[in-house]
Amino acid sequence: MRAFILAAGEGTRMWPLTDTRPKPMIPIINKPIIEYVLDAVIDAGIENIGILIGYEGRRIAERYGKSYRGVKIDYVYQERRRGTGDAVLYAERFPEDKFIVINGDLLFDSKIISELLQYDNAVLGVYREHAEHYGLLVGTDTLEEIREKVPGSSGLVNAGVYVVSREIFKHLHNVDVSPRGEIEFTDAVNSMAREREFKIVKHDGLWVDIGMPWDILEATQSLLDTMSCEEHGVIEEGVHIHGKVCVGEGTRIMSGTYIEGPVYIGKNSKIGPNAYLRPYTVVGDNVHIGNSCEIKASVIMNNTKVPHFNYVGDSVIGENCNLGAGTKIANLRLDEHNIRVSVKGKLVDTGRRKLGVIMGDDVHTGINVSIDVGTMLGARTMIGPGARVRGRISTGTRIF
Repeated sequence: MRAFILAAGEGTRMWPLTDTRPKPMIPIINKPIIEYVLDAVIDAGIENIGILIGYEGRRIAERYGKSYRGVKIDYVYQERRRGTGDAVLYAERFPEDKFIVINGDLLFDSKIISELLQYDNAVLGVYREHAEHYGLLVGTDTLEEIREKVPGSSGLVNAGVYVVSREIFKHLHNVDVSPRGEIEFTDAVNSMAREREFKIVKHDGLWVDIGMPWDILEATQSLLDTMSCEEHGVIEEGVHIHGKVCVGEGTRIMSGTYIEGPVYIGKNSKIGPNAYLRPYTVVGDNVHIGNSCEIKASVIMNNTKVPHFNYVGDSVIGENCNLGAGTKIANLRLDEHNIRVSVKGKLVDTGRRKLGVIMGDDVHTGINVSIDVGTMLGARTMIGPGARVRGRISTGTRIF
């Protein structure tokens, strides 16, 4: 049995975090998204893995090499991206009679894989009250059709995890190209479902489709609520810890620091003195959260410094960033309406009342910088002292 993981896309909707990495390599609690997928399929007993790579795919191949946890990995490079159906066709070169096809940007309860494997052809379905952004699964236990993006719909939606027999390749070769010039995998599934039983496996546990940068915050909260924690490192006298807090080896938490869990802190980081970490915060490896800084429900990736008198709320901060003293990030509109951000030239309602900044890697700010709600900062941006920043700031911009 083989798992075929789709990880070739550029992930433009996840900009600016995909400026410097493929989408499946974005970390959730200090671990790439794709690694959760790899762990799930291996725990279910999968013995062979194929990964379709494309944009920045070398980052995936370099991290995992030829095997992961003793399971062989074959990499397939997708030259041109012509839709999900074209992506799955790359699995035709493998000999297995049955495959798990899975998107490389999902977080889900791993035990669902074992249930899917009971069938020759099946799709995972999860319930969504607002289903208009997904493919709606029509049918009770057996799939009749996947209908894409039905306005005002609710119900079971396509969760991006399938078990399919080799017969799927015949349907992929025969489906028409879509109006946007792509081969759609769901068209082939619909074609096959008209000829063969295609089961719907319903799932009501953990499932997060990380399609937008702020989905990282939801995924982080879901995982922190369920994971177990250990405290390593050095915790000085005068530190106050309440609730579940994970502390990695080599980390030092200095006196006067107050931490409310659930919180995750990686290895070799320095927290404090007198820092305040609020619930659902994740701090990566080699991070410095310094004097009089407050971090609330945010992700601070590896090698980043938030060292002096900073506030970071409901934000995702990339790797190798440095916030100047007094840099503050707003996370709530004055009118308290939902925050909208610019994605691929369109304003998108995030569905969140609180959202700070999505900051790419290697961003540096000067002292007393103010960053407005819903700001997107491209990688390698530099912001001079006292500046106010808002909106979508292109990669490599200099603001002085």
